[in-house]
Amino acid sequence: MELELWVIILLSSVYFVAGFIDSIAGGGGLLTVPAFLLTGLPPDLVLGTNKLAASCGMLTALGNYARNGLILWKVLITGLPAVIAGGLLGSWMLLSLNNELLGKILVFFLPFGLAALLMPTRDRPPRDLNAAALYLYLPALCFILGMYQGFLGPGNGSFMLLGMHLILGSSLLRASATSKLLNLCATLTALAVFIIRGKVLFLLGLPLIMAGILGNYVGSKTAIKEGSGLVRTILMVSLSLLFASLVWKFWLA
Repeated sequence: MELELWVIILLSSVYFVAGFIDSIAGGGGLLTVPAFLLTGLPPDLVLGTNKLAASCGMLTALGNYARNGLILWKVLITGLPAVIAGGLLGSWMLLSLNNELLGKILVFFLPFGLAALLMPTRDRPPRDLNAAALYLYLPALCFILGMYQGFLGPGNGSFMLLGMHLILGSSLLRASATSKLLNLCATLTALAVFIIRGKVLFLLGLPLIMAGILGNYVGSKTAIKEGSGLVRTILMVSLSLLFASLVWKFWLA
């Protein structure tokens, strides 16, 4: 299926905004997936190509966070095997569904992703990691959210950020940086499955990758300096419009 140039330009603009949002608070997929679905592409191709573009954008933001010493490497190493296993299982489950059902499932889960992003959070003084949190609760969280990332993904960055902040007691900025790296590992795992199954549109993904990288770069620079106050408002307004369109397309039309 070929897309007109103006549609690609519009999608690239959405990916820039989503990259900006993703690098600060997570949840960029809440914009890109609905916008992508409205082009008429099959949901499995939408998710596969979206994972390609999103993973490249995440790398840019992570470079900024790593240079500022914000990643909790011990947490990353502990959670990595579980998040990879979850990503493999989730992507396998998704590709076993037909596209009509998958579209309905995507629209159904979008409000849950938005709820996670809009959930109020307060930063708190960091506390020492205990063994139960690090070796029991963290792997369980990583497996469940890795599976969700492989299966659908929208809002997963926010779920991961909140989970790490509450379970591990790390600061919001450190939780954001570390959760993004774990989320990237789950995304890359799922992406490999999508590529093997031929569910990624590489040529379409290139301009989206460039827009996402630029958005992540600008957003991560802003997050380090300013925090994430404006992001939730931008995302809530944008997603409300997209969600209404998708409900009409997949459930009412």
